[in-house]
Amino acid sequence: MGERRRALAVIACLWSLISLSGAARLGSGSKQTLEVQKHLRRLNKPAVKSIQSPDGDIIDCVHISEQPAFDHPYLKDHKIQMRPNYHPEGLFDENKVATGTKERANPINQLWHANGKCPENTIPVRRTKADDVLRASSVKRYGRKKHRSIPQPRSADPNLINESGHQHAIAYVEGDRFYGAKATINVWEPKIQLSNEFSLSQLWLLGGSFGEDLNSIEAGWQVSPDLYGDNNTRLFTYWTSDAYQATGCYNLLCSGFIQINNEIAMGASISPVSAYRNSQYDISILIWKDPKEGHWWMQFGNDFVLGYWPSFLFSYLADSASMIEWGGEVVNSEPDGEHTSTQMGSGHFPEEGFGKASYFRNIQVVDSSNNLKAPKGIGTFTEQSNCYDVQTGNNGDWGHYFYFGGPGKNPNCP
Repeated sequence: MGERRRALAVIACLWSLISLSGAARLGSGSKQTLEVQKHLRRLNKPAVKSIQSPDGDIIDCVHISEQPAFDHPYLKDHKIQMRPNYHPEGLFDENKVATGTKERANPINQLWHANGKCPENTIPVRRTKADDVLRASSVKRYGRKKHRSIPQPRSADPNLINESGHQHAIAYVEGDRFYGAKATINVWEPKIQLSNEFSLSQLWLLGGSFGEDLNSIEAGWQVSPDLYGDNNTRLFTYWTSDAYQATGCYNLLCSGFIQINNEIAMGASISPVSAYRNSQYDISILIWKDPKEGHWWMQFGNDFVLGYWPSFLFSYLADSASMIEWGGEVVNSEPDGEHTSTQMGSGHFPEEGFGKASYFRNIQVVDSSNNLKAPKGIGTFTEQSNCYDVQTGNNGDWGHYFYFGGPGKNPNCP
């Protein structure tokens, strides 16, 4: 009997190895494998050069005209715009703002930079592996958010909260036409309880209703074991023009966003990250609509204009955004019927303040004259403030700011 049990254990062990090692080890004739391989061929464009990152990623330097964006039928003859026609006026001088304050933030990098850089006229693309696709619920859903993952401040309906499984702690403005948004966000590495959960900090530019026609452009940092296969904090973007149903994706995992920058890779790890009661690191993100061409541009930090979302991708956002949101989001899959212990931000509540809680500072909106200005009438929203919370403030150095986040499951958040 012992022999039989040992044999069964060996078989089970071998089977789990086969399952874990991805499509490469499955029978090459299986339908799923062929589908995965086809998808990988579509995503992973020929590289001029490849760089092995210390975290295990491979960054492919892909010629700018070969990037995934140009798989889109409307972009076949698109002439790449190599720089925006206009930058928003009135940017905070980040260096001036930070000088002389105890709250000076440190410069930030991406891990792959340690091992090389991409040549001119190429863009860095994080290579998708078979295991990445196999972790998704289906090849078709790979790189996409689930429906109903937008915070909807006006309807804190408990049924909606439980149905979507997404929880937020955000600041927002609405009731105007917005042509962009900016914020400086400090970067953490929140702990994720289950691999199908995530934690992110981002800004949202929204147009349309919260129904099937929602348009959204999003950018920030996230930890998502399902999407990336690890717990690293990564820079990300997202877009959709139909409330996450059939359009849009993370980063460059579908056609849409046109990247022009050869130094920053979407979906690559950010390093270093902030530590509790220790050094703080933050990133600045600006998204704005070019008044001439109408495309939505993204800038990372003060120096890196990354690229743009062509305006034809959108219906409502082809004109302007009607709502801007800044803040955190987690997936609460309610493991064992209890609230997840997945952290938002630093995993600490806002009242702990600088060096302990996560923040957004210098939050601004872009008006119709392409000027950056302080947002008026900021609201805040969280589904369960005893799990994750948000607190706003205003001062000379940080302009409009807020602290947000929390530990999730705790004695007050069962």
